[in-house]
Amino acid sequence: MLQQLRKYWDEKPLLLILGAGLFLRLLAVVFSKGFGFFDDHFLIIEAGQSWADGTDYNNWLPGSGTTQPGGHNLFYTGIHYLFFAFCNLLHFHDPQGKMYFVRLFHALFSLFIITLGYRITFRYAGKHTARMAGILLSLYWFMPMLSVRNLVEMVCIPFLLYATWMIIRGGDEDKNKFYLFAGLAAGAAFAIRFQSLFFIAGFGLVLLFQKRWWAAVWFTLGTLFFACISQGLIDYYVWKKPFAEFFEYIKYNIANKYNFQTQPWYMYFTVLGGILVPPISLFLLFGFARKWKTHLLLFLPSFLFFAFHSYFPNKQERFILPVIPFIVMGGMIGWHEFVAASAFWKKRSGLLRGCWIFFWCLNTIPLIFISLSYSKRDRVESMVYLSKKGDVKTFIIEASPQDDAVMPPMYYLNKWPKTVYYITSKITCDSVIKYTNGNADSIQPNYVLFQEDDRIDERVKHFRDCYGEIEPETIIHQGLLDEILHFLNPVNKSQTCFIYRITKKRH
Repeated sequence: MLQQLRKYWDEKPLLLILGAGLFLRLLAVVFSKGFGFFDDHFLIIEAGQSWADGTDYNNWLPGSGTTQPGGHNLFYTGIHYLFFAFCNLLHFHDPQGKMYFVRLFHALFSLFIITLGYRITFRYAGKHTARMAGILLSLYWFMPMLSVRNLVEMVCIPFLLYATWMIIRGGDEDKNKFYLFAGLAAGAAFAIRFQSLFFIAGFGLVLLFQKRWWAAVWFTLGTLFFACISQGLIDYYVWKKPFAEFFEYIKYNIANKYNFQTQPWYMYFTVLGGILVPPISLFLLFGFARKWKTHLLLFLPSFLFFAFHSYFPNKQERFILPVIPFIVMGGMIGWHEFVAASAFWKKRSGLLRGCWIFFWCLNTIPLIFISLSYSKRDRVESMVYLSKKGDVKTFIIEASPQDDAVMPPMYYLNKWPKTVYYITSKITCDSVIKYTNGNADSIQPNYVLFQEDDRIDERVKHFRDCYGEIEPETIIHQGLLDEILHFLNPVNKSQTCFIYRITKKRH
């Protein structure tokens, strides 16, 4: 078996690398349920399913109470709407079942990251370097789990890599059709993730610097064509104004640039240094920067993207994901060239081998664990539990220790209550009673979900005294991954959910 693997590693390395990557991604499809962040569920799955069910849960569209665009990408969400509408036609309504197919599609699509990353690196530096770049893109500890998520930061990557590959092929074969294909792929990346515009600008600048004028023209035409179809026409159909959501997105982010997670300019250096796992992360960053002139097509687009996100105050770790394959490719090329010419490393091959052994030991543990982890389990399973009760009208979320309650993923409830009620440190139980008693159109909740176990007995007693009689139903515990993330950074909320049925309301 080991001899066969070595043969494949020498003769058909890409096939072996893809096999390893596919295996772990299929494990993530089956076991890595839930969602990773707010955006990959509530802005994609929640919106798409609600449209398919004939409602507009997020109030994004005309006719649902809003009169102007909210700055949301309707294209990628619309693809999921079509899938969910098709499932409705087949009477396939199991939320978890549908998500297996969603994760499977993203897992298979993510294999293009490995394939294109390998081919691009092979074109510049040969098989040895391409194998290392490919295996990193396949087996980095975070790649399988993120690859099955609805993260636009991940979904845009294959398009950016394909644009890069087409530009390379256009230079090799001197055919304008490759630049047109590159532009179409770049336009698709923009349609998925608006910030891909900085990559697109980088591609265009490289072509202009190299005086490939017609290449730049065909690339621009391809980009504009796909952007106009995916964003211009859709927004015109919805809002009677092309690119309405894109311009609103820009306006909103500029106006709220300090209202989210404001971080220092150097944050993404530390993020890359950490998630790419030292000391290999340092090797990659060094190699990437070292050969920037030689491999400008890999460096400049990702540098512009990285520079913008480093400058912009609102920062989240996932925002920088699109540059990672470019750093891996450019970093491996630059590092291998450096090591080959370095007298220091030629005398210390054992040290270099030790660095890689340390890396793989450090990388493998979270790779297996995270690929099998159920993310946001407490939130998802609480809705799954209620969906099976059959008598749910609506419910109250009691999160009185917090200023804000965590939004429930209604997709897994399989219905869309008009109103969900919240009790927080700012919204009292009395105010909920007053609203439900005073509003004739209000739906009376018949379940209450207590988030967190902080002072749970006291809070249950207070709710009984204030609202009415309740009976315990079940307790939904958070997943192990959420517990660890919460321990490492309390900003990541991890909450046990206590579900009670309301049997009698006080008046």
